[in-house]
This record gives sequence, C-alpha cells and structure tokens, in this order.
Amino acid sequence: MAAIGYFLASEQFGPKELVEQAKRAEQAGFEKLWISDHFHPWNDAQGHSPFVWGTIGALSEATSLPVTTAVTCPTVRIHPAIIAQAAATAAVQLEGRFVLGVGSGEALNEHIFGDPWPAPGERLRMLAEAVELIRRLHRGDVVTHRGEYYRVQEARIYTLPERPVPIYISGFGPQATELAARIGDGYCTSIPDRELVELFRDSGGGSKPVQMGTKVSWSADEESGVDAAHRLWSNELLPGQLPQTLPRPADFEAAMSLLDREASRRQFAAGPDPDRHIEQLRGCLDAGADELYVGQIGPDLDGFFTAYEKDVLPALR
Repeated sequence: MAAIGYFLASEQFGPKELVEQAKRAEQAGFEKLWISDHFHPWNDAQGHSPFVWGTIGALSEATSLPVTTAVTCPTVRIHPAIIAQAAATAAVQLEGRFVLGVGSGEALNEHIFGDPWPAPGERLRMLAEAVELIRRLHRGDVVTHRGEYYRVQEARIYTLPERPVPIYISGFGPQATELAARIGDGYCTSIPDRELVELFRDSGGGSKPVQMGTKVSWSADEESGVDAAHRLWSNELLPGQLPQTLPRPADFEAAMSLLDREASRRQFAAGPDPDRHIEQLRGCLDAGADELYVGQIGPDLDGFFTAYEKDVLPALR
C-alpha cells in the first residue's frame, strides 16, 4: 500500500509555520514529509523561502516522520560537497529518516550569483557528477575530486549517519527520468504520468521507490479554493521549459497572468468535497506512486487536516 505524506511548501510558508504543519500532519495520520528547497518563491504572492536545512533541523525535534527534500539542486547555487555535509547532518538529526531528493534545478533559484544557466543536457551531466561526489563523501573517505564541473581538495565529512543517505532523482522528461533510473535510489516527480513512471521502471529503476507530489486547495467553498490555487500556484500549469528558465518571481507572475482560471479548477482539487480530493489523489496512485505527498494551498489548514484525517486518508487506505 502506498504511503501518504504531507508536502511542506517552503515557497508559501515561514519556517515556524512549516514545523507546525508537520506536527499537525503527523497527528492527522500522514506518514512522511516532503519539503521544497528554494531560494525564491515562484511568485511574490507565495511570499516565503526559508533556508531548508534550518527548517529540517527544527523538524527533527518536532516530529518523528521521515523527511525528503523535494528537491535540492546540488549543482550551481550550492556546491555538492556542502549539500553532502548538510544531508549527512539532516540524516543524523532525523536518526536515518532522511532522503536527499535532488534535481537539475531552475534558473529562478540558481541564477542568483550570475552564473550562466546551462542547457538541459549539461544540467543533467552536472547533476550526475554532483551525485557521484556526494556519495563518495557520504562513505566517510577523504575525497579529492577533479571532475568536469567540480573540484574538491582533501575533504572529509565527519558527522555521518549509520547508513549512507538515499538519493532520489527528480525527473519531468524522458532524459531526466532515465538518469534517475540509472543513478538514483528512487524517483521524484510532481507529474501523475504513468508513462514516465514506467520509463523509470524499465530503464533500470525496477522496484525502487517512486515519490509523487500534488497540491490541493481545501476550503469551505469551491470558488475560494479555486481562487487561492489560481493566485498562488497556477505556475504549475506553465508549459515546456518555462518553469526551468524564467529567472524571477516577477517573470512567473507575468506568465501566470496568461493562464485560465478554469485550468486551475481542473488541476487542483478545490473546496470541501472529499470525493474530489480522493479522485485527484487516486489519479496519482494509479500513475504508479509508491509515496504520495499532498500539499494544502488555501489558508484553512485546520479544515484541510480535519477533512483529510476524517474522510480522505481513510478512503485511500
């Protein structure tokens, strides 16, 4: 049976709010946590972007649930050796209940030092080298590395968990999904696409875990739920390479102004009807998710957790 977890949106909530949501999620019966890793929100209306590693430290003292970053980019903004140290510390704090989810990133977060934004194929090569380097450091060796993209001189991580940190790879297209199958301990996606999941399985992923994220907008009435989803998260409807290449929250806001509100109604379960929420989540499970993470968009978090504890989670189990 698939595990149902809660998606902590660092773009929309501050660190204390995220910790409170995690505690409430555990009380409501969610089994795991996903937490996004951003420097910027997708748009100014979302309004937050705390440093994920600080939040994870607080989560380790507030909840017993496993945590996955969804996802960290270990290639441009932060050197993979530093990500290796951060992930090792998180795994120690969480007593092994930590998965490092990684991906090739977006210009939105990675352009901040003025680095050129590489083409997709190069970003994946950078990601593969970064993952190799992180794994070497997690073995506790003294590492000197002279790669195509990264250099490390006599580096060793001393605070390590008992077992190496699992590394799951994010993929939204065939090339990244095949890379995830080759080098990942699991696969992360926010697209309920059964063909991509099958590609991961057939390309070497086999029975490795598939994590999938989705968002809903529970509210006491459907229209206010649609309004919140469209205003805050319609960026998820942008097509093609736009989410990877737009550099500023203002650019996402400009692109979001072209999107149809009714498309947000179709994308996000909105309102109080549990059947609509169950339908969206079952669609993800039917697409092949082993672990499904649900994020609440709207402001009524008490209503969301109550409804999911009472109606939605029992129906899915």
